[in-house]
Amino acid sequence: MPDARLTMVLGAVLMLGIVLLALRWTFGTGRDHPAPYLPDPDDPTGDGLLTEVSRVPTEAAAQVLRSRLTDAGIRATVGRADGGFRLLVFRADLADARVVVHEDGPRE
Repeated sequence: MPDARLTMVLGAVLMLGIVLLALRWTFGTGRDHPAPYLPDPDDPTGDGLLTEVSRVPTEAAAQVLRSRLTDAGIRATVGRADGGFRLLVFRADLADARVVVHEDGPRE
């Protein structure tokens, strides 16, 4: 009889180990994954998920640039800054937004 109990205990321990490994594999964090960018909450110039792509002196200029970005499929917003207006986009769209903002307007 002791062999049956020992087999049952070892089987339970083995199953528990398999379940723990499966959970670790499913929900664990790998060391090869880079940590996400976390902005400093104490930084007064921080914009959270948004990054400044351009700064212009007038609101009309900011709205023109924002509409160009919207036409290109890039989400953008306008914010006030010291003596001007800031055009803000998501960090993932920053490279594309710089291309759109710095290209010449339509030629006639």
